[in-house]
Amino acid sequence: MTEPAPTVVERTDDGATTISWDVAVAGDHVERLMIELFDEHWGSLTVGPIIEGAAYEIRFTEHPKISMLEGYLTVDTGPWHFHLCVNDHRGASSAEQSRVRRVARAAFFRADAGGCVPGSWGLQLWNGRGEQMITVLFPNPYLDETMERRTEPDWTKTALWEDLRSRYTAR
Repeated sequence: MTEPAPTVVERTDDGATTISWDVAVAGDHVERLMIELFDEHWGSLTVGPIIEGAAYEIRFTEHPKISMLEGYLTVDTGPWHFHLCVNDHRGASSAEQSRVRRVARAAFFRADAGGCVPGSWGLQLWNGRGEQMITVLFPNPYLDETMERRTEPDWTKTALWEDLRSRYTAR
C-alpha cells in the first residue's frame, strides 16, 4: 500500500520536519475519530495541548467515560475531564461562536527530530481561530511502555497511527 500524499510539509527553525495529512472536519467525521481513540485506544495515547513553551503529556490510567452533548465530546476520567467541540455546537449564542469553537482543521502528523526522541506520530485539532485544541500522541517506536528511550526502535508501534490515518484522512 502506498502512502497518501501529505497535505502540508513544515520545517521549523530547530531543524524539525513535520509532515501532515488532513482529516475531513465536516459532519461527524472528527467526532467518530475521537470517540474511537478515547474509547478503544485510550491506554496507548498521550494527550494534551503542545505549544511553544508548554507540553501537557497526559496518559490515562483507566478507561475514561465518553459522552457527547451539544457538539462537545467529554472525556472524563473521574478526578478530571476535558471537552472538545468536535461537531456542530448547538448551544452557542451565535453562528460565529459556533464556528470558532468547532474543530476547523484536524491532521495526522509525523515529526522528525526537534524533540527528545528522533520522531513522533500524532493527531492535532485546531479551532476556528487556528488555535490548537489538542495533540494526541500515538505509541512511539523509540519509547518503551514506561516512556524510556529504547536502544532499537520498535516499528510495530506505528501500526495504530498508520491504520487510523489511512481510514480517516481526507481523500
